[in-house]
Amino acid sequence: MKQIGWLIAALLLGACASGPEVNRKIPEEPAAQTSQVTDHVTMFSSVVPGELPSSWEPMVIFKQKKRTDYRLVKDQEKTVLHAFSANASSGLMQHVSIEPQTQPWLQWQWKIGSLGERIAHAQDQMEDAPARIILGFDGDKGTLPFTEQILFETAKLITGYDFPYATLMYEWHGTEPAGTIRPSKRSSRIRSVIVESGDGGVGQWRNFERNIVEDFERAYGEKPGRLIGVGILTDSDYTGETVETWYGDIRLLSQTK
Repeated sequence: MKQIGWLIAALLLGACASGPEVNRKIPEEPAAQTSQVTDHVTMFSSVVPGELPSSWEPMVIFKQKKRTDYRLVKDQEKTVLHAFSANASSGLMQHVSIEPQTQPWLQWQWKIGSLGERIAHAQDQMEDAPARIILGFDGDKGTLPFTEQILFETAKLITGYDFPYATLMYEWHGTEPAGTIRPSKRSSRIRSVIVESGDGGVGQWRNFERNIVEDFERAYGEKPGRLIGVGILTDSDYTGETVETWYGDIRLLSQTK
């Protein structure tokens, strides 16, 4: 069974409501792709614009919802990933197998376009976010509370996917200050780290660097297991607004300069 259910939890963040339709042609079905498990995150800058790296897969759980449009484009002579969401919710993910203790440093860039009023002033962490980086970690689910195990099994029966042991998300938030750790209201196995807040950085490329081992320990109070997935999620189906974000390369490093 594919271990890609770790992104289901993130997609549930915007799954509770729908908003007005915005006209833009988005393909009805993602191209068929073969799952790959790699020991690194494929860089967008290494791929020709217009295509997606074969190791990155569309993640669509809610078939009835519009999907976020992801495609590689040129920005300042560099290939980056452009995400466009018009009342939409879907993500991209890559299967990996990485020991976070050997590559604890996560680096990435994003550039958020203009923000709608509802997203800019969202108070609830379960609402939409224009930018998220999502990490899924392996672990022993048998040690979790019975209610969490039932949640995992139910999701697996309904979707065919496995949840990860734990999900850690790095995201933009309209009001919460950077550094805040927010638990999910749906599962104790989903935690968010706010890395940017408000509209101060909108329209600019922003660089981020995090120690995922330290962040995981702060969020969960335990050491992380093997990293099994890396994902991206831009969604706006809750607010019904139109948002776009550009993502640069995502890197996992053993050390930083």
